Order: sequence, then structure tokens, then C-alpha cells
Amino acid sequence: MGREELIEVIAPMAGITDGKFCRSFSNKGFDMVTIGGYNSDRETILAGKKIIKRGRSEFDVPLLDFKEHIAHQIKIIKEDNPWNGMISVNLRALTPSPIIDTSMIDGVDVVEINAHCRQPEITNLGCGQSLLFHPEKLERFTQEVVEKAESKVSVKIRANVPGTDIIKISKSVEKAGADYLHVDAMKPGYKCADYDIISLIKQNTNIYLIGNNSIKDLKSAQKMISSGSDGISLARALMKGKLPFDLSLVKFNNSE
Repeated sequence: MGREELIEVIAPMAGITDGKFCRSFSNKGFDMVTIGGYNSDRETILAGKKIIKRGRSEFDVPLLDFKEHIAHQIKIIKEDNPWNGMISVNLRALTPSPIIDTSMIDGVDVVEINAHCRQPEITNLGCGQSLLFHPEKLERFTQEVVEKAESKVSVKIRANVPGTDIIKISKSVEKAGADYLHVDAMKPGYKCADYDIISLIKQNTNIYLIGNNSIKDLKSAQKMISSGSDGISLARALMKGKLPFDLSLVKFNNSE
């Protein structure tokens, strides 16, 4: 079979970050669910409060209760649930430390470094999407998480950010030893993903590639895979609480 097949449900960063949302989809064919993104240190939590005040529905967890909150969300997903997939936590942080600490929480299978968030309150701190402008920094950051985490490590990035080099970024993440590269293949001005970007990353790296963006039906899911993704993730297509297509019909490149 080669690489494992992976279909992931990610809690959209538009107000849904909890275990309840992920649990509702866990037994519908998904191999991994992701809670977050979470602001996981003092600076990002304070930035999150500012985002909330200007009307964005951004999750806010007091720093002292952060680990307890994550553990509770995992309990919601797993308790009396026969599903045995992986649980991932997407995290924004200034340093690797809170991400490493989160990896040690019982039930966390994957920690995902958020190099994706484009809210100015976050990027002005030097984390989120701003990491894409500094591949060497992202590499060092990821490498430290990989070396010290007690779980697998994913890095989520955004494509087509002006002034960034997506191949250099992807190679940096791969060199750092991350298990997954999760790519929001957004294509500004279009309603579909940038499948060419996915193909380009695939041609230049060997890292496990999860394709994300505009997957709303079987055709778009299959297109993402045929473009080079090893796995796919869905988010906004699930906002209404229903699956838009039968996941069992998705054909992966390594399927026999």
C-alpha cells in the first residue's frame, strides 16, 4: 500500500475548535480530527482577545487552563466512542515550548505547528503566517518540536502568500523532520484550490502531503489527490454538520 491513506477533518478556524464538532464526524470515514487552532502562550492568547474584540470568532483559552481544556476536548472525542483515529491539535505559539508541552497530553497523536494564520494580531508577533517569510526560522522551530515532542508533528502552511517561496518553505519543513506538511492551497481570486502548487510541492519533496482548500465534493477531493496529495483535509464543507460526499469513494494514489 505504500503510505497510509489519510482523510482529515479539521475544525475550521471560524469559531469551531472543539471536540464536540470533531466527534460528530469521527465515525464517518475520517482518519484524523484536528482541534484548534489554539493560541497557546501568553502573547498569542492576548492577541486572540484583540481579535475577538474586533468581531472575529476566535477561540480564547486562559493560559492556566490550556492543558486542561485540551484534555477535556480529547475526552469528548474519545469517551464511549469506538473510533480509533488520530487526534491532532493545531497551535499558534511564539516558541516551540507550548507545542512540545501539548504533545505530552494523553491522547494527542499529532501536534500541528500553525504557520498559516494571517490575522495581523498574530503575524505581528512573528508567528502564524509570518513564519513563511523566514524558512530557516520555521525549520529551526519545527526541528525543535520534532526532537522533543512525544507525538507526530505536522506543519500547516498557506500557499500563494506574496513574497514567499513555497518550495523553500516545504523543503525546510521536510528537512526539519516533520511527519506531515498540511497545505492550504488557496488560490486568490478563484473558487478552487491551486492544484499546480500541490503538484509542484510533490515534485520537489518526499514529505507526506495533506492537501486542503475548497474540497467540497468527490470531484475536488479526487483532483487534490491526483495532483499529488497523499491525504486530504476538509473543514468549511462540513460547517452545516453534514458530509458533502461519500468518503469511501475517494481513491488514493497508493490504493491497490
